[in-house]
Parts: sequence; C-alpha cells; structure tokens
Amino acid sequence: MYITITPQTMGGNYSKSSADFVGYLEKENQGLEQEELEHFFNQYGDEISAEEVVREIDGNTAKLEKTEPRFYSITVSPSKYELNRLQNHSEDLKKYTRELMKDYVSSFNREIKGRPINIDDIKYYAKIEHQRTFKGTDRQVRENQPFATKILQLKNGIRKVERGELPGNIKTMKQEIQKLEKAAPHQQNGKRIVQGMQKEGSQSHIHIIVSRKDASNRFSLSPGSKYKASDVELNGKTVKRGFDRDGFFEKAEKTFDKTFGYQRNFAETYKARKDFIKNPKIYFASLMKLPTNEKALAFKIMGKAGIPIMPSIPVTQAQLAMKIFNGLRRGVDVAIKSSSIGI
Repeated sequence: MYITITPQTMGGNYSKSSADFVGYLEKENQGLEQEELEHFFNQYGDEISAEEVVREIDGNTAKLEKTEPRFYSITVSPSKYELNRLQNHSEDLKKYTRELMKDYVSSFNREIKGRPINIDDIKYYAKIEHQRTFKGTDRQVRENQPFATKILQLKNGIRKVERGELPGNIKTMKQEIQKLEKAAPHQQNGKRIVQGMQKEGSQSHIHIIVSRKDASNRFSLSPGSKYKASDVELNGKTVKRGFDRDGFFEKAEKTFDKTFGYQRNFAETYKARKDFIKNPKIYFASLMKLPTNEKALAFKIMGKAGIPIMPSIPVTQAQLAMKIFNGLRRGVDVAIKSSSIGI
C-alpha cells in the first residue's frame, strides 16, 4: 500500500479552481460507455458529477491566501497482492475509501468547538481508476534509458543517411536498433518499456481530493502541516495542532487488513519501509527473524519493488553483514522454490 498526500500543485501560488485537477481525473472515462464510467463519490453519495466536485471544492476556500493550497490530493495505490484480495475492485475500493477517510480525520490533532473532528467535518470527493502508465521516474524507464538514447541516435543517423548528409548502411543500423530493443532490461509483452506505456495487470487505485477548509468553510485542516500532532500554549490556552502522517499511514494498512482479511507481510508494512530508509540495519535484523516462508515472500516483494537486498552498512561491518545476508538469501531462494507461496 502506497499513499501520498500532496497539495494541489507544487510551488508558491495556487490556482483558484480545482477544474484542471478534476478534469485530469476524468481522463479515464473518455470513450467509455455509460455503464462503464467511474464516477466521483464521497462518504454518503455516489455518481457525483465532475461539475459538482469543482463547484463544492472551489466554493469552500474562505479566507485562504494565494500561497495556501485550496485542496490536497491523496493517492492510494494498493499492491498487486492487496488487489488480489479484492472481489470487486471498484466497489471494494469505494468501501475502503470511506473507512480510510475516517482514519484521515482521526489523524488530525484538532478540535472544532471543543470536540475532535469527525468525518462530517471534511469535504472530500474520490474516484477509482484502473489504469496506469509508466512515468519517466519509474525504475524500468530509467534503467532502459541508455538503450533508448542509443536507439534515438541510430534513428537520427538513419534519417541523415536517407537525406544524404552522412554515409552509412541503413540495414545494419536497423539491425542494431532491433538488438538494442531486445537487450533493454525491462520488457512488457515483448516490447521495451518506455514512458507513457500502459502498465499490464491490475492497476486499480484511488484518487481523493479533499478541501483545505472544513465542511463549514470556517476552519483550516491541513495534512501538510509542518507540525506533528502536539498541544501548545497560545494566549494562556492549550491549543491542539498538527497531523500525524505516520499514524495515518499505519491506520490505513490496519483498516485494509481488517476490512478484507488481508495477511500483511513484513515487507509491505509502512513501518518496515520507513526503517529501511532510516535504519537499514534494523530493517534487515527484523527481516531475519521472520519464519522462512514469510522471508521468502518478503524478498520477492522487495525485488518487485526494486529494493536492493544489501542495505547501506558501515565499512567496518561490511564483511560480516555480507556473510550473514548471503546466507539468508540462499535460505530464501530454497524457500521460494520449495514453498507453496503463490507469487
């Protein structure tokens, strides 16, 4: 489960309207029949029009400065393992979204009129999408780039030869292009993965647009607050402030697991990914304590995610770490071959 929370755009000034973003979320409906359309929805309503979303979000921005975002975008991307647990991607993810947004409001350390905020205090709209395309930042595209560069150079060379600007053998150049196409490390259905190519397999995910202001248009609720959940003294009064992002991400996982009876592997947890980034030694120490089959699945998940097996280890401990992890990997390789893990 990967969740991102971002302001409406990156930069100093923000557009007064959400129309461009809402229009972007409507792109997947183009060319579909009426019964195939994915509509916007919120906590209580289905089949909400894009026009209503724009009107409600744009009309809920009282007293916001130009340098303050009007809304936040939350993107929720379940893994293929999580998606395999669902019976109906559209309906199940809609159900999950409504539970997830309860986790969202409970992660604010804020009060409205002396009570904690609740789901009715926020204004949000969500949409399920089922397609994804490869981006320039994706690992597959980046690692294919040296081959793409050489192919482009050869194609430019062919055009120059055809125009008589350079000498050369076009047939040989085309054969070289074919070799490079096949040699690129990342392929999909026999073709080199490039930016803009649609990803195969289940790609269902959730886009949520949530207003910066509460539903009454009086209070600002920012998940991008620089403050973590805390209580401070202000003018002699105790004031609650902040948003607990770590808490939200962990709640989101637990809600998914509870809702769909999902058995989450160690490598899929937010805490594990955070440990990997901040302290790889702790991450791998925890990994080594897992039962063999769970370790096998964890390494498989890590490989699919592009996580290197060897973490950053201080030089003084490198030889010992390498010996330990190589031994662990041999055991995991055996487990993958002999276990009944469905991967």
